[in-house]
Amino acid sequence: MTTSILLIGVGGQGTILMSKILAAGLLQSGYDVKMSEIHGMSQRGGSVTTQIRYGDKVYSTSIGQGEADLIVAFEKMEALRALPFLKRGGRLFMDTKELSSMPTLTGAAEYPHGAVEAMEAAGALVTVVSAYDTAAALGNAKAQNIVLLGALVRQLGLKEVDWERLVADHVPPKAKELNIQGFREGNRMGRDLFAKEDVGKESL
Repeated sequence: MTTSILLIGVGGQGTILMSKILAAGLLQSGYDVKMSEIHGMSQRGGSVTTQIRYGDKVYSTSIGQGEADLIVAFEKMEALRALPFLKRGGRLFMDTKELSSMPTLTGAAEYPHGAVEAMEAAGALVTVVSAYDTAAALGNAKAQNIVLLGALVRQLGLKEVDWERLVADHVPPKAKELNIQGFREGNRMGRDLFAKEDVGKESL
């Protein structure tokens, strides 16, 4: 069985760094892992997408429309952009941060409203993680990606990996403590979010 994860954000949000740490952790878990990057106009506020596929044996890096088991979106417009790639009933991790990307900056598109409702109507299981605000409260909003990572690995159940060591190995020395704090906070948020989901299921 192969699991497909698509990560999407705007240039400068750390999408690729998060993907590299996630891929390293999956390799440590014993999976075959394939990763590809699409940088786009990342230096000008354009979309940055990475695709990760893992399992016992993975033959392709490509994730087609309707094939992603999970999407991690760093902000709402990018979440909507990636939605066609999500499987029906797949999960979408989304930060609530609104960050204007190239289409909105140039006036080619308006920032979407009601994004969460639209995604749920399309059949997505939406998990909202306030990673940007959490990272900002810790001292640097650039740690948003590591907060998201913490919540994501809680969902994936990859407990045997020393994620904090991986985070420390991938960030600058002066940013290690902040990012480890971000990971821990994201992991705690993920625990709480999924505990609420389990309670909701039990009440049905």
